[in-house]
Amino acid sequence: QVQLVESGGGLVQAGGSLRLSCAASRSIFSINDMAWHRQAPGKQRELVAYITRGGSTNYTDSVKGRFAIYRDNAKNTVYLRMNSLKPEDTAVYYCNRPTPPFLYWGQGTQVTVSS
Repeated sequence: QVQLVESGGGLVQAGGSLRLSCAASRSIFSINDMAWHRQAPGKQRELVAYITRGGSTNYTDSVKGRFAIYRDNAKNTVYLRMNSLKPEDTAVYYCNRPTPPFLYWGQGTQVTVSS
């Protein structure tokens, strides 16, 4: 079973930046579209961004122009670069496929943006 381990979250002030990383236990990114999802307290999980096997990317409207998803297949890692962070970006961030069937969910990484 593939394990996904997210890291890179933290506490940052509004306007700041973070880079999230998602490492897989084995090589999967070259054969799977991958995505970053997030879940804020009391809200449903939301698809934030995804990257296809061919390298095309797509973002939810609220993060367009601020976030960038990219991957390094050789390192079995997918990244999410987040700039101009806003308090409403506060959530636990997870990587996984963009749509079901999902891989086993990792523990996520907490991003907290203070105003």
